[in-house]
Amino acid sequence: MELSYQDIGEGHPVVILHGLFGAAKNWNSIAKQMARKYRILTVDLRNHGASPWTDTMSYVEMAQDLVEFLDQRGLDKASIVGHSMGGKVAMTMALKSPERVERLVVADIAPVKYPRMAFKSYVEKLQSVDLSTVSRRSEVDPLISDVIESSAVRAFLLGNLQSTKDGLRWMVNLETLGREMDSIGGVPAIRMDAKYDGETLFIDGASSDYIQSSHHQLIRHLFPNVQFHSIADAGHWVHAEKPHDFMAALNDFLP
Repeated sequence: MELSYQDIGEGHPVVILHGLFGAAKNWNSIAKQMARKYRILTVDLRNHGASPWTDTMSYVEMAQDLVEFLDQRGLDKASIVGHSMGGKVAMTMALKSPERVERLVVADIAPVKYPRMAFKSYVEKLQSVDLSTVSRRSEVDPLISDVIESSAVRAFLLGNLQSTKDGLRWMVNLETLGREMDSIGGVPAIRMDAKYDGETLFIDGASSDYIQSSHHQLIRHLFPNVQFHSIADAGHWVHAEKPHDFMAALNDFLP
């Protein structure tokens, strides 16, 4: 699979993976600043952005997409940074192909099942919008506000609408996302005796509950060489809410 990506800077390669409903473009600001020191490759995961759409998107499949991505770029190894869903992809890749991961950074996600079903209702609401009746994102916003109450979340989701000569279209594969939502919220299919012994950093937003102290034992089991770093006054989108603190943590950790 040929994933869409952006590639800037020179030096040690760092691959950045977005979360659910995200895209490589969400990381443009951080990528530009990090590119002063590193080669930054921001990737659209399958069924997101400009990457191909598929009927399935298990974490094992997405991790293999990344291995193939490195092969296509002629890279033996890279450091992998993943947020939320992208963090689970990064963990899966590190555990299944540890020889390809120089260092691992996981942002505000743990290798556990999350019971939240909000994203499933979001997908259903977005699917209910008849795009043939609207011409601008601003017209879609009030149509989804009854289910998606947060204006910030609506703005983030509506960033996936692209204007074409035939009208608006979604840049995310809502059909597959809806069908695979339980898998996306679940635990990657990894053996419990698997380990990634490379240097690992888990970053959490102090105001987020995605990484809890009760998760630390499992994280240490899978990633014995782990450090934990919490960023104050930040929630789940820690890189967007506190970009300077987030980049400082990356710069201190990456080679």
